Amino acid sequence: MQRWKIGDVTVTKVVEIESTGAATWILPDATPENLAKEKWLVPHFANEKGKAHISIHSLVVESGDERILVDTCVGNDKVRPVPAWDRMSGPFLSDMAEAGFPPDSIDRVLCTHLHIDHVGWNTRLLDGKWVPTFENARYLFGQREFAYWSAEDQEDAPYGDVFGDSVQPVFEAGLVDLVASDHVVNSEIRFEPTPGHTPGHVSVVIESRGARGVITGDLMHHPVQCAHPEWGSSADVEPERAERTRRDFLARYADEPVLVIGTHFAGPTAGRIVRDGDAFRLDPDA
Repeated sequence: MQRWKIGDVTVTKVVEIESTGAATWILPDATPENLAKEKWLVPHFANEKGKAHISIHSLVVESGDERILVDTCVGNDKVRPVPAWDRMSGPFLSDMAEAGFPPDSIDRVLCTHLHIDHVGWNTRLLDGKWVPTFENARYLFGQREFAYWSAEDQEDAPYGDVFGDSVQPVFEAGLVDLVASDHVVNSEIRFEPTPGHTPGHVSVVIESRGARGVITGDLMHHPVQCAHPEWGSSADVEPERAERTRRDFLARYADEPVLVIGTHFAGPTAGRIVRDGDAFRLDPDA
């Protein structure tokens, strides 16, 4: 179980899925040939054949007396057109409990955005009905993000009725707080607007006792995008804006003492962004 300390804040990674393979399904330019050219990716973020290491995980942020869960992966029992994600039956909740975080101990759930692999465990299937998984938590969704996806016809969406089975039930249960993209969660945690991948996408900034960290969300899916911010995701809703956001993010955090925790980064998952000639790379956290 990976953990990091940022001042008084502890961040724990709980994995749902890890895999190694071609990344072109989400990053069309990240072919094995292209990844193999970036030698710094090996061994942490890709293998020598240019196959990418990818992770889907949640991050539990312990801040003061609060336990805050950032993004909730794919989830079990959801009908999905992605074969590997369809009607999953994985041990994610028991893994969370084994790490010391049973569902009823979570105080807040923060979703960086409302895509399929970031909201799945918002709900669980109970007696044929989708119910909130974290029934003692407040779920924080960005106002703009919620408005965008609630206006979409999710039943015809490419990834299934994600809003209907993983977002709407917690809203109807009265557990949702719709907040601004720069919302301050508490004295150590705040949202940072990073739009483009989705219209209301946010990252999560942690500041405690002079130490700083940031959870990326999907402004980047893989560390290779540090070297190639022009490589967009096939799931980017606003591709040009997403690229501008990546470039701004890299410039803002490069060569700064900020721990960058990637929402889909496998291996070390966290590191420091450093300038590398005219581009950037991610130096893994030791």
